[in-house]
Parts: sequence; C-alpha cells; structure tokens
Amino acid sequence: QVQLVESGGGSVQAGGSLRLSCAASGLNYRSTYMGWLRQAPGKDREGVAGIGSKGSIKYADFVKGRFTISKDNVKNVLFLQMDNLEPEDTAMYYCAADGGYCSGAYALRMTSPTYWGQGTQVTVAS
Repeated sequence: QVQLVESGGGSVQAGGSLRLSCAASGLNYRSTYMGWLRQAPGKDREGVAGIGSKGSIKYADFVKGRFTISKDNVKNVLFLQMDNLEPEDTAMYYCAADGGYCSGAYALRMTSPTYWGQGTQVTVAS
C-alpha cells in the first residue's frame, strides 16, 4: 500500500523559509517519478517542482530559483525547500507520485497522479 505523508507547512512572513517533507512508503522507487503541486483557493492546481525517476529536476517558472526539490533515497523522503517566500505562494501543497520512467519535466506536468498526500498548508503573510 502506497502512502505519502506531508509535513512542514505553516505560516511565515514574506521573505521567510519553509521546508516541506513527504514521507513515502510502498513505492518502487526505481520506476517512480514524484513532485510537488499546489492549489490556492479559487485557482487551478499547478505543478511546483518535479523529480524524475532518474533524478532529473524541473521547476515551474514562478519558482525563480527560490525553491529546491530533493529526495533522500535511503529514507524515502521527498523535500521541498522554499526560500524567499511570497504571499502568492500561499496554497495547499501536495506531494504526488506515479509509476514510470519519466523525467522531471514530465513529473512537473502531472495532472492526475496515482498517489497523493493529504496536503500541507503554506501561508505567507505580506
């Protein structure tokens, strides 16, 4: 059984930092691509960062070098380090994963992944 459990969200001031974690279990990591998506109230869900099955990485344009996605393959945890946060980053952030040998760019664009976490709220005050 696959489980994705996010943590690390919270409330910060603009310019602050947060580190999101996603503890994953039950995945075949050699053929899995993963990513972070977010959804703000009244807006469509959008990809934030993706990491492919072989480790390639792709970020959404709005990240602008502020976020870093990484994965601990030993502990099976996906991270999203978010620095210089802006009020526009306020959203529910979701960890997602799916099976296949795909790139980070493909992971960034995933719209209906097989596996989702429950989400963690990020709120950035101006």
